[in-house]
Amino acid sequence: MKQVDIITEKTLTDVEKIQKAIATNPESEVELKGFVHKIRTMSEFAFVIIRTDRELVQCVLDKTNSFNINDLQEGDTVKIVGTTRLDSRSPLGFEITIKELEVLTSPHEQMPLKINKRNFDATLNVKLDMRPIALRNPKDRAVFKIQEGIVRGFREFLYTQNFTEIRSPKIVSEGAEGGANMFELDYFGRPAYLAQSPQFYKQMMVGVFGRVFEIGGVYRAEKHDTSRHINEFTGLDFEMGFIDSFEEIMQMEASMLRYVFDLLNRDYKRELDMFGVTLPEFTTIPTITFKEGKEITQKLSKKKIVDFGDFDADEEKIIGDYIKETTGSDLVFVTHYPSKKRPFYAMDDPTDPTVTLSFDLLLNGAEITTGGQRIHDYDMQVQKMLSRKMDPERFSDYLMIHKYGMPKHGGLGIGLERLTYKLLKLSNIREATLFPRDINRIAP
Repeated sequence: MKQVDIITEKTLTDVEKIQKAIATNPESEVELKGFVHKIRTMSEFAFVIIRTDRELVQCVLDKTNSFNINDLQEGDTVKIVGTTRLDSRSPLGFEITIKELEVLTSPHEQMPLKINKRNFDATLNVKLDMRPIALRNPKDRAVFKIQEGIVRGFREFLYTQNFTEIRSPKIVSEGAEGGANMFELDYFGRPAYLAQSPQFYKQMMVGVFGRVFEIGGVYRAEKHDTSRHINEFTGLDFEMGFIDSFEEIMQMEASMLRYVFDLLNRDYKRELDMFGVTLPEFTTIPTITFKEGKEITQKLSKKKIVDFGDFDADEEKIIGDYIKETTGSDLVFVTHYPSKKRPFYAMDDPTDPTVTLSFDLLLNGAEITTGGQRIHDYDMQVQKMLSRKMDPERFSDYLMIHKYGMPKHGGLGIGLERLTYKLLKLSNIREATLFPRDINRIAP
């Protein structure tokens, strides 16, 4: 009978093994597996660029080698055995002289996209139609390596702050945000919806763990067709109890983002360098009220302001530009949004019930976060529902937490794709979405 052993040590990538070997002997015999990314044939030899999970490794195949370069094509997966040689011109600081080359698999057809070009100039629609192939381009895939770092940093930081990770259902009986922007489905003969937010469940779990967070899918049936909207995205949400002020939530987010940016600069610099971006550095983040934001946009906008309950994309950009010019910050908190424009669970300001103890965070002139303090008192929550002509009976499961006792609490939600898109200064949020879902696209 065969036995299956468990893995007890860190699994090094081929490149990590090579770098470890080179540290001891610059001319080590090594093995490398990967895709043939590019072939450049010279008179006496050929450069064979191998694409691994994260790297491009330069290999040299001498024409005296028994392997015929004409038998190799881009897209082949190969195993190479060769000798390392230090070379400062190589991005990794070394190249491999090939001794043995084995083709493991070959593509059925030629690659439809030139993914090995430094400037991958296919249109966005072509890239999205051919997403599984287009993502093999090093720069396009780097977006999602950076996104890995954002999620990793978000999770790591919140663990240090005694948050518990939860997983809430995505099929729900009621929407947390209300309105018509919900995807309805038939749930065994009953109406159900895809979750707009984990909001209700985050609040419920504050009564269990005190501090909770979730990383999960969010669904909005909004018929927007813009460069910054998609209908399915990944939410980075947290909720925290026993707060004294909604400003504690803002402080937690600022600290979390500082941790994430430091982690990205440390562990994902090679990917960041592909985009030529410098991440924000800060110890504090400027804060303005919604009213002050409207005064700024009224003063600087070239068009008439008609919506005094929220900001449109142009106004957010005006505020972002103004804050950058006056303070040097890429980030700005905007607080005290009008009560009539915030959800029914938002806590109104006791000193001015027309506004809420809420905030948005803008990055490079676009909203990436919405958060604030929630109503914790049962009577207050029911009264606000009634004032909005909502039936509390439909929310009896949610109101259970208020009825049987809740601490003062609040939290926020961040759109992972929106954050990535603005951080890397991409032209469209779909570039920061692995397989986008919008009003025109449901495949691949």
